[in-house]
Amino acid sequence: MSGLFNPTVAWITLRATVSRKRALLFALPAAILILLTVALRASRPPVRPWPSHVLGTFGFSVLIPLTALIIGTSVLGAEIDDGSIVHLLATPVRRSSVVVTKFVIATALTIVFAAIPELIAALISGGGSIPAQTGAGLVTVGAGKFAVALFIGALACSVIYNAVFVMISVATTRAIAVGLLYVLVWETLLSNFVSGVKLLSVSHYGLGIANGFLNDPVLEAGLGVLTSVVMGAIVTAAALVLAVNLLSSFTVKGEPA
Repeated sequence: MSGLFNPTVAWITLRATVSRKRALLFALPAAILILLTVALRASRPPVRPWPSHVLGTFGFSVLIPLTALIIGTSVLGAEIDDGSIVHLLATPVRRSSVVVTKFVIATALTIVFAAIPELIAALISGGGSIPAQTGAGLVTVGAGKFAVALFIGALACSVIYNAVFVMISVATTRAIAVGLLYVLVWETLLSNFVSGVKLLSVSHYGLGIANGFLNDPVLEAGLGVLTSVVMGAIVTAAALVLAVNLLSSFTVKGEPA
């Protein structure tokens, strides 16, 4: 890992990403989620299924992917857009090191601005609800167990989403537009209404992993834990390998600007 992670590139990436104006957008989805949770907690009765609906559907299909999109396309896409990537590639730093380093920084920032707020919102919600083992109705799951389960799922989503968005930022100069289209059409719309799409849905990987700790059908996880872990690992590895290959196609030539 030491050969793949470059501390100098990491520091430059972190400083540039959090200092840009778009960094102000990082906290916006998280603030909306937390405020929505506070409002619902104040207005709903103690036993209710809304935490699983809101924190599952909104958190995993909107909050995490949008935050990862902004961050994941910032750590590398901005350098490609303004041409400064040429200076980076002119240094003796391996392409794989550039991709992995920026992926790690993007993932860490997404955890701070999306996964941790998901944890906070789950704690505020007071817990989720699952069917009672005997009889009808729902029973409330403790806030701690509920929050930890969602946090683990959010961590998985943070990793996978950033691998995908870093790859997209290398593949196209319209990374934000392509990524937004992917989030809105694939993750938010198709994956929730077309069962076959769930197998290639990052949000359902996260929900599947989280649901492994809860067994909560209200989360509407379309995949099991094992499938979610295996597919998540495959998608992450494939996206990073593709990103490295695409970045390797960039050549530094001695032509005048």
